[in-house]
Amino acid sequence: MTTPKPKRRAAKKPVAKTEPDYQTAVIGAGPGGLAAAVKLQQAGLRDFVVLERADDVGGSWHENTYPGLGVDIPAIAYQYSFARNASWSRAFPYGAEVKKYHQEVANRFGLYPHIKFGTNVIREEWDDANSYWRLITESGEVITARFLISAVGAFVRPKEEAGIPGRESFQGKYQRPSSWDHDWDHTGKKVAIIGTGASAVQIIPAIAPEVAELTVFQRTPVWSIPKPDFVMPEFGKRVLAVPGLQAAVHGLALVFVDLALRLAVGAPVEATKKVLTRFDSITIKAYAKYLEYVVEDAETRRNLTPSFGVIAKRPTMSNGYLKAYNRENVALIADPIETITARGIKTRDGVEREFDMIILATGYEVFSDPETYRPGIILGRDGFDLGKFYNEAGLQAYESVSVHGLPNRWTLVGPYSWTGSGWHAFVEMTSDHAVRAIKEGVRRGARVIEVRKDAMDAYHRKVFRRAEPVRFYFNELNGHVPTYYRNSQGDSTYLRPSGFFEARRGNRKFPLDDYSYETTEPATAETSVAVNA
Repeated sequence: MTTPKPKRRAAKKPVAKTEPDYQTAVIGAGPGGLAAAVKLQQAGLRDFVVLERADDVGGSWHENTYPGLGVDIPAIAYQYSFARNASWSRAFPYGAEVKKYHQEVANRFGLYPHIKFGTNVIREEWDDANSYWRLITESGEVITARFLISAVGAFVRPKEEAGIPGRESFQGKYQRPSSWDHDWDHTGKKVAIIGTGASAVQIIPAIAPEVAELTVFQRTPVWSIPKPDFVMPEFGKRVLAVPGLQAAVHGLALVFVDLALRLAVGAPVEATKKVLTRFDSITIKAYAKYLEYVVEDAETRRNLTPSFGVIAKRPTMSNGYLKAYNRENVALIADPIETITARGIKTRDGVEREFDMIILATGYEVFSDPETYRPGIILGRDGFDLGKFYNEAGLQAYESVSVHGLPNRWTLVGPYSWTGSGWHAFVEMTSDHAVRAIKEGVRRGARVIEVRKDAMDAYHRKVFRRAEPVRFYFNELNGHVPTYYRNSQGDSTYLRPSGFFEARRGNRKFPLDDYSYETTEPATAETSVAVNA
């Protein structure tokens, strides 16, 4: 007699989890993520996790290790207000020291236990039934959090395609600033670098003495002024350690930045246009004279001379970039690239040059471009898709940090956000906004906090109107030059058209009622599934 097989029966599925893994999740452990984590701690909101794709803190200062890497603003302006450092070795520190500073901040404030390394969030989904965010990682893990702070930086990802045919055909070595392979020795090699942006300006003088030949392929010249860098003497370190001194000096610098921005966006538009036009004309002529003093070859000087204003593209600071072109083993090529070949690079004039290594310093996808936001990646309420919204309606956010349709979510580097300050001062004030909103929601017992649509729309109308002089500068006066300060929609969403202190007040003192607060408990439901007995 055979024993009958057990029948499949309906069994109750465990009730879905209605409480998230964490109260708050922060995406990214770079300067912004560390700022947000410290601010959460200081507000007493200690149930948080920081999700970092790399294996240590620092963001771009951890991932970038290319030759010559360093800051391009003084260290005194490139640090947190809550962790000022009097022991910088230089006025403009190199990358390794900047990374170490961020590691020390993470240790000092006990952040490492809160960080999940090797966790790359590839999708963010709002769970309306449970009022929290589901964060899907590259490994397939799903992490949930009631509140979400995106601390992804300004340079989101390297441009995979530089718009140059033949990239796959090259048989030599490729290097990228964001993933430099130090095991590959370029000493005595023929090297090409494509691009003359901020990374290239640092790489070129660093490797020029080491390689046999260095050929620079330039699409657009870059402004490069001297960097007042020096080794910090012990006396200087003692001075910087005087309580309040660094804050006062940095504050004074911010006053000047604030006044310049306020004049640019607050003066009558027609008067501002005339001033900007005259300013560009004078500075372009002055820079051409400076090049005559620094660069020996006349044709090289001509190719290095910008036809656009000093702030139309990101200006750079270097004591070695322009002088590198005086070396016999360094050449500047301004002819457009036709294709990359198996052996090197062919320009449109028909000349093919052979190289052992090609450095792709071709830039990044930045936060101010709508194309950076892929549809289907950040999904909010009622089918709201941030990628579709930004590509169709343009980039916009309340105080640059929150978007209606994405409840319980704030971004530290959003549309119309940067005000010319050091990066840390900037991400501190946007962190203040996010933490203030979260703390108020917790005080009210709210499960859902969302910026009101009318508040966001009113803010965007004000910002867009005030940005008219900015759009004139980048779209009309310097419309002929490619720049990430002007996006594909013809808008200049990188910069906030206000002074620094107005921006800081806006983020720290925004009306709390510009947000809605919902306390609705989630509905629970049980479903049945078939399982083996």
